Amino acid sequence: MNSRTGEAAKAGIGLGSAIAVAISWAQNQSILWAIFHGFISWIYVIYYAVTRPGGITG
Repeated sequence: MNSRTGEAAKAGIGLGSAIAVAISWAQNQSILWAIFHGFISWIYVIYYAVTRPGGITG
């Protein structure tokens, strides 16, 4: 794996966590939930998109 691939993977993980924390805070206003959702990051982002009306389909 070259350095560009490694950098992209790190950026993706950070981006997923940031999105998950932002969504969680907007929904719950709880630091504990935001931290938890930051750890599971993309799982929560995908869950949120699938379960909300108009999530994936717009």
